[in-house]
Amino acid sequence: MPNLMRLLFSLLLSACFSGPAQAVSSGWQSASHLKAELVSQYRQVTPGQRVQLALHFVPDKHWHTYWQNPGDSGLATSLSWQLPKGVTAGAIQWPTPSAIALPPLMNYGFEGQTILLSELSIAPDYSADSLPIQLQVDWLVCEEVCIPADAQFSLTLPVAAEPLPAEQYQGLFTQAQQQQPVPLNNDGRFDTTGGAFSAVLDWPQGAQVRQFFVAASELVDHAAAQQISLHNGQLLLQQPLNTYFTTAPAQLELVVITDNGAYSLQLQQAGQVGTEILITAGQNTDTALWLILLLAASGGLLLNLMPCVFPVLSLKALSIAANSQQRSRQQRDAIFYSLGVLLSFVALALLLLALRSAGAAVGWGFQLQSPYLVALLVYLLLALGLSLSGVVQFGLGLMNSGTRLTAGNGSKSAFFTGVLAVVVASPCTAPFMGTALGYAVSQNAAVALTVFVALGLGMALPFLLLAFVPGVAGLLPRPGAWMETLKQWLAYPLYLSAAWLLWVYGRQVGIDAQALVLVGAVCIAAACWLWGRKQLAQAGKVSVVLALLLLLLALLLPVWAPTQTATLAQPQSSQHWQRWSAEKLQQLRADGKPVLVNMTADWCITCLVNERVALNTDSSKAALALYDVTYLKGDWTLRDAAITEYLRLYQRDGVPLYVVYWPGQPPEVLPQILTPDTLATTLERLSRQP
Repeated sequence: MPNLMRLLFSLLLSACFSGPAQAVSSGWQSASHLKAELVSQYRQVTPGQRVQLALHFVPDKHWHTYWQNPGDSGLATSLSWQLPKGVTAGAIQWPTPSAIALPPLMNYGFEGQTILLSELSIAPDYSADSLPIQLQVDWLVCEEVCIPADAQFSLTLPVAAEPLPAEQYQGLFTQAQQQQPVPLNNDGRFDTTGGAFSAVLDWPQGAQVRQFFVAASELVDHAAAQQISLHNGQLLLQQPLNTYFTTAPAQLELVVITDNGAYSLQLQQAGQVGTEILITAGQNTDTALWLILLLAASGGLLLNLMPCVFPVLSLKALSIAANSQQRSRQQRDAIFYSLGVLLSFVALALLLLALRSAGAAVGWGFQLQSPYLVALLVYLLLALGLSLSGVVQFGLGLMNSGTRLTAGNGSKSAFFTGVLAVVVASPCTAPFMGTALGYAVSQNAAVALTVFVALGLGMALPFLLLAFVPGVAGLLPRPGAWMETLKQWLAYPLYLSAAWLLWVYGRQVGIDAQALVLVGAVCIAAACWLWGRKQLAQAGKVSVVLALLLLLLALLLPVWAPTQTATLAQPQSSQHWQRWSAEKLQQLRADGKPVLVNMTADWCITCLVNERVALNTDSSKAALALYDVTYLKGDWTLRDAAITEYLRLYQRDGVPLYVVYWPGQPPEVLPQILTPDTLATTLERLSRQP
């Protein structure tokens, strides 16, 4: 009798506990080098409930399965549910992956026990007394070889008024939650311009970031070095694009690994939120507006020292000196000159913003990417030089008497002198301008126009000081005959600038077109000579008509010039640089090579000076060779959308731009004005960093 009682008691325990345990687990299924089971968090469910299910993998030692983005090879685990009406399954809640290096490949996945969670949602009106669950799973398990497998799992959960947890499996679900990255709501955006995936996000956590994983497949070059830097609470992440990259999703998941754990974020593509992501290592995207305005004003002030601008600037200074006894006229001229400068910068800003909003890839100096406008600038500088040489007068030259300088239409002359100063300044990018212009075009129209106005105020500042501050004006020498001689000497910088722009034109469209513009320059010279004779009453109406015809011919010659674009100079085998491309930069960075990128243009005076003084010297060539740095040069002389996008990646709107990529370090942007030892010093410092 006692034995019979013990048997009945055992059967009762089996009915109470074995049954529910079987209901919450499908049981183990074994495949090559892996076993798996499907487990429910509840042994009894109720309508309207959300239920977690766990696909529990246990691979053999050293074998692994894959994350949602498997990396260079592999295959993500996929689930296919068969559920009754009124029950739906959510996406896989992926654990934090690990990087699995298989040189030269890099994969993302899981070694050891892995738990993939999915959530079932049961409709409130679900009326059946049981919930049958069928799951088809396909996976790939790998070590040095990979073995695909699939299996069917089934569960049937009772449905009642109250849910009952499966206590024996709660530890498994707790472990699954601990393996998942912590979700964050930090603001973040990403971009894929310039040959790299770039993300910027708020990062107040303060934890040291060691690695990141991009959930989208075929987006990044998985084996390439990652660039991670933190600047004033913003995290900058960069990695070269994948060889098979085509388009980026509007939104993606990013998993960030830190010393304190893993976090996941949802990032919006920059273009999808109506803004452009403008990031650069070492620069804060939230730079204070007052600092940007100060940089813009400083850049405008330094523009006055550029070779094209300085002759016009000197003339205006001399005109103020000539009117030293007529203070009101000095101040009036300074005000109208400043208005000419400011309105010209505003007009240029409006045109630039309109073109960019229409989708054009343009930046500062975009007008010089048009060969016809370059030809017109050649004519303009030549005509101004002839005016300074005394061949013709356009109202900008000095008369013998300072009192006659502004007689009649002095205000108009001062205004158009300001316009002219901006026109001839367009080939130049002064120090501090790059950061200010890059910031301006990333903001709304009101802020952008404010930055351009600050640029104009900086350029007009010397004349305002000369006219309104007696002590400054007193520094100028007294008027005299020397002013006319200096005026004629100032013609020669303009002639040299015209010759340089003629060379730029030839580089853009070829030597045949350049010859036609040279003919046009002769026509301009002849027209100026005839017009000058008319001003001296030494020529009649026939000369005026002939001068106008010559001017018309000069304007038409660039239109008739051959339209085929000249091939830009290719690097010779003896040269120390290669032509830039996003693909080449991506490959070099993926190979762990140090790289110097130089974005330049033939019409950029600062670029040409930097190359002559700092980049093409024997010492710089020796430094590049010593540290095995590949030197890439991008030519923006003609419009190039890829280079424009690269400039925007580093918050620049024009050239020059110099970026050094050192393995294991964030990209470093060099100053716009280089000294002879800038490059060598930078490379030496980077080589010493761990």
